[in-house]
Amino acid sequence: MTFPQPRGGGALRLADIAGQAAVSEATVSRVLNGKPGVAAATRQRVVAALDVLGYERPVRLRQRSAGLVGLITPELTNPIFPAFAQAVEQVLAGHGYTPVLCTQLPGGATEDELVEQLEESGVSGIVFLSGLHADTSADPARYAKLVAHGVPFVLINGYDDRIDAPFVSTDDRLAMRIAVRHLVALGHDRIGLAIGPLRYVPARRKAEGFVEALTHYLGLSPSEGQLLIRNTLFSVEGGHAAAASLLDDGCTAVVCGSDLMALGVVRAARERGLDVPGDVSVIGFDDSELIAFTDPPLTTVRQPVTAMASAAVGALLEEIGGNPVQRTEYVFQPELVVRGSTARRAE
Repeated sequence: MTFPQPRGGGALRLADIAGQAAVSEATVSRVLNGKPGVAAATRQRVVAALDVLGYERPVRLRQRSAGLVGLITPELTNPIFPAFAQAVEQVLAGHGYTPVLCTQLPGGATEDELVEQLEESGVSGIVFLSGLHADTSADPARYAKLVAHGVPFVLINGYDDRIDAPFVSTDDRLAMRIAVRHLVALGHDRIGLAIGPLRYVPARRKAEGFVEALTHYLGLSPSEGQLLIRNTLFSVEGGHAAAASLLDDGCTAVVCGSDLMALGVVRAARERGLDVPGDVSVIGFDDSELIAFTDPPLTTVRQPVTAMASAAVGALLEEIGGNPVQRTEYVFQPELVVRGSTARRAE
């Protein structure tokens, strides 16, 4: 047989591949030779090990594309969007599909134009990430057209019961509950929320969950809780603007709708000579890859990106295969990741 060659040259070591895949060298040999008797999951681990170690796959292991799948995302300046895109693309590639990434840039093609281009390209299906389906002011009829055209699709983060498709979302209300609970346990009783426009479903749900949490843990009335919410942009600048108002209102802790907003809150606090977390505690949302390395490392609510991407692609592939899944929202539980931006309230 012809063994795969390293992309950078050098000799192939079966032991290296076996160690990476946690299988025997004999199993690696069977996979490379295309012999039967190896479980599909094990075979996939060996192929993945080849990729990780930088070996070219033998021709017999190079799966022909099962088709194209479009992935429409917002701009990629927010790190959570490329994180989702990468996770979705990896799952698609693992099933033999070629992902086509379409990013909505300011002044560029609209979601509708991107969908039209994907349809013309003959995609097998489309994944929408935080698209117009999340905007309650947008017309959902555009998705009914896709249904009429027979194009399967799945939607991530943003639910609309008027759209006939499977949805995958993070539990935004729970995210706010666990964030507020953490801050209350640290002695904070004046907590603000910096969030994006309420026409977006995730923002509205976070705001609702935040008010419910303040009522549950601090005994505030819904109207009192509403006064501690600032609606702005999902950006560093948006967080900065919200923080100025919340700090003026005496908040000693701020929960944010994104990690970028949280970085803006940290900056605003420092501009006032305040220490984070000594004077102000800050919690983000998303837990994108570099957030652990900010100053201070950011406490945040983590979206289960890998699990959500896997579920979204799984639902889409069922649809593509002619096995419609339940038209509902699959909701995933977030996780609080405690780092250095939250601390006990200063006396």
